[in-house]
Order: sequence, then C-alpha cells, then structure tokens
Amino acid sequence: MEDFKENGEIYSQRIRAGKRTYFFDIKSTRSNDYYITITESKKRATPDGFVFDKHKIFLYKEDFFKFAEALNQAIDHIKNDLMPEVDFSQFEQSEVEESLDGLSEDGLKWD
Repeated sequence: MEDFKENGEIYSQRIRAGKRTYFFDIKSTRSNDYYITITESKKRATPDGFVFDKHKIFLYKEDFFKFAEALNQAIDHIKNDLMPEVDFSQFEQSEVEESLDGLSEDGLKWD
C-alpha cells in the first residue's frame, strides 16, 4: 500500500464492463493537489498474444462539477428522451469492484 501512495495514486476503483474495464483513479501532485484519471482498457489479441489498448482522461478539480453535470445530463437525455421504454435498472450492479493497489485485471500495473 505504501508504494501505491508514493506513486501519487491514492485511490482506485475498477469497473468491469464486458470486454472493457474502466479505472477511476485519484492521484496527487507533488504540491498535494488532487485530480482524477479515467482510463478505459480493452484487451486486444495480437499475433504474439495480447495487448491492452488504453485511453485516458485527466480530470482536474476545477472541472469536476462541469464534467459530472454534463455526464448526468447526457445519461438523463438517453434514459428519458431517447430510450424511455428501457428499464435501465436491469443494468445496475449491486457491487462495485475496487482494484488492488492499481493493478489491472491480469495483475499488471500500468499507467
């Protein structure tokens, strides 16, 4: 756990979603400021085995509110205006997986 904090990473939450895994990580800067990284990881087969394709978003404190508000509005628009007939509660999971010390689903640490 100490290496986890020394690396600037202080919290990580993993969400498995089919072939994709999403990571929500809170990290700190040297000046003890905080930001969030949102990473999408997708396993892809290659002739030599497999690789992880990763896409990362950095979210800074001054944008937390605007980001959360826009995301909620987009989700509400889909639920209420574009797909009102769908029961989205069927997709809810009662348990959210937390990753261990920033490890990926195969136990490999990556940034």
